[in-house]
Amino acid sequence: MSLVDLAATLLVVVIWAFNFVAGKIGLSEFPPLLMLGLRFVVAGVLLAPFLRLPLRRWPLVVLIGVVLGGLHFGLVFSGLQGVHAGPAAIAGQLTVPFSAVLAWMVYGERMGWLQFAGMLIAFVGVYVLAGDPTQRPDPFYFLLVVLGAFAWAVANILIKKLGRISPFVLNAWVAAIGAPILFAASALIEEGQLQAIASAGWRGWGTVLFMAVGASITAYGLWYHLIGKHQLNRIVPLTLLAPVLAVVLAVWILGEPITPRVVAGAVITILGVAMIQFLKPAPPAQG
Repeated sequence: MSLVDLAATLLVVVIWAFNFVAGKIGLSEFPPLLMLGLRFVVAGVLLAPFLRLPLRRWPLVVLIGVVLGGLHFGLVFSGLQGVHAGPAAIAGQLTVPFSAVLAWMVYGERMGWLQFAGMLIAFVGVYVLAGDPTQRPDPFYFLLVVLGAFAWAVANILIKKLGRISPFVLNAWVAAIGAPILFAASALIEEGQLQAIASAGWRGWGTVLFMAVGASITAYGLWYHLIGKHQLNRIVPLTLLAPVLAVVLAVWILGEPITPRVVAGAVITILGVAMIQFLKPAPPAQG
């Protein structure tokens, strides 16, 4: 891997890690669903030239937009209201075991006993995090983050079924479909939206711009370019740095507490995720 591609991969990791911290900052000025709706409006406007798609792919793309744009982001950032950014980033790693189980169930992908053990270890790590009294994770909000990870896993299965598609085209449609869903949900269950928009300062609007330009466009655009250029086992290990960096950034920027239990939960969860990703069973011998 060239130094340029290594730098691009690390930039993706930093953006993904900071996204949780930025979200926590934005929640101080916006309700979560409103903030996400605004994010997708900005991303949708910038990606408008990519709003094109063959007619036969419409139903699946709409479903992905609902699951990824509406459910995944809506659940995770609603959960951030009652969970610290660091533990939320680590709990988000449950997307990996959820995706592995769904791929096994839907596509019959092979799984070995070490991967099943990795799933158990990852869930134990998240359980350790959820029980840390110093982090005070509200069980309801923590469950929302976990359900958001599951929604992302479902979206991964749907994207695989969709087949090859430009990440910019997909992100454009996720934004176009997700924005009205999130605004409608915000109107139903949130309040003070107009006041929040009128009173938001540079921190709130900066969060919206960062999530739209940084996370939605830059990070995912670079990521799909990199995985198309390099073997996954060359770049995926670096993504395991994202939740670790998220904890560090949350401690540094937000002043979140760091305890032995947080460290233990993070190590256990990441160990389980690494086992799932890298200890895949060998293909059956050809007879």
